[in-house]
Amino acid sequence: MDSPFIYDKFVTGKNFIGRREDCIILENLLSQGEHVALYSPPKTGKMSLVQQTLFNMRIAGRRFAVGQFSMLNVRSSAQLLLRFGATAMRTLAQTPGEYAGIVAKHLAGTHFVFDQARYSAADELVSVGWELDRDDMKAMFRLPWALAEELGTKMIIIIDEFEKVDILDDGETVLDVLEEVIKEMRGSEPGCSFIICGSMHNAMADIFETRGRFHRLVEKFQMHPVDEKEIIDHVVRGFLSGGKVVERELLLGMCRLFKNHLWYINHFVNICDGLSKGYIVESTLMEALGCLLAVHEPRFMAMMSGLTVFQINLLQAVMEENYKLTSAPTRQKYDLSSSANVKRLKDALVKKEILWFDEKGEPVVLDPLFEYWAKKYYFEIK
Repeated sequence: MDSPFIYDKFVTGKNFIGRREDCIILENLLSQGEHVALYSPPKTGKMSLVQQTLFNMRIAGRRFAVGQFSMLNVRSSAQLLLRFGATAMRTLAQTPGEYAGIVAKHLAGTHFVFDQARYSAADELVSVGWELDRDDMKAMFRLPWALAEELGTKMIIIIDEFEKVDILDDGETVLDVLEEVIKEMRGSEPGCSFIICGSMHNAMADIFETRGRFHRLVEKFQMHPVDEKEIIDHVVRGFLSGGKVVERELLLGMCRLFKNHLWYINHFVNICDGLSKGYIVESTLMEALGCLLAVHEPRFMAMMSGLTVFQINLLQAVMEENYKLTSAPTRQKYDLSSSANVKRLKDALVKKEILWFDEKGEPVVLDPLFEYWAKKYYFEIK
């Protein structure tokens, strides 16, 4: 029987919990032709939100085509452009002849070609045999709008792990050209909307906030936390479907520990489900927590091993809720040296995606389970 607690893929329909208002807001933005940047730490529900929103739009009778690709393993701008083009073409074409026609019509005069041999050998829809230039980038980024206009269908392109653009040698040029194309094509009908996702929260914030990329061109979308009551109701229903019972007070403690992080919660209660036969007691939850920590502890240990002594000291100050990091007493207590060194340490922990500093300048640990593990087992905070 399928588990009611899904954590290995995105969810929609009855398995989608909370964020109904977020779905409405995202749907309105996409319906108006806006582009959206959606970034938060890994496994916090970005793709579930996107897919549920698209599901709602289809149910409402909206017509559109969707393409999706990830930049996780993209290492060059050429690889990015080929993947981008193939994604756009697959949404509206299916045969080699159609692919060749799209390249001949919409990418004429560029260094892109349709190579039948490459298509047969590697399923490569568009190929390049020369070094690409800025005009090639522009032509490729315009392609979704051209295809949408030709077929009279709005297009939505989902780009995942967008922060990887910064590892490209010419990443700034890619960003420049994409900005130009979005600005140029604004208002086109039926048009194209980008959903730009990223799981490296601080790296994405650097692109869209610190550096001000895509200012007034892309809407930065902030997901709201899921309400504790909705999470508890979801878990209670899931256990009841298997004839099991759990006290709501215990689940409240679970929500507080994981800070309403649904991926961790679903993984955790799935373990509980496997460990129990009827009434779920506190000892079962503690055993499940131990199992969950055993899965993630090697990752947490690797995170700590990658830090310098000074960075560990600053992280300990944060874990012990000493947030006045540049004050003399804090610097002396945790051996943080000068205020300038504290700033360097903060920047390093932000770059490593361990901390984030909110609008008040207060530190936030991005991973709630890592925070629990570090407090209890690494720093041994009572």
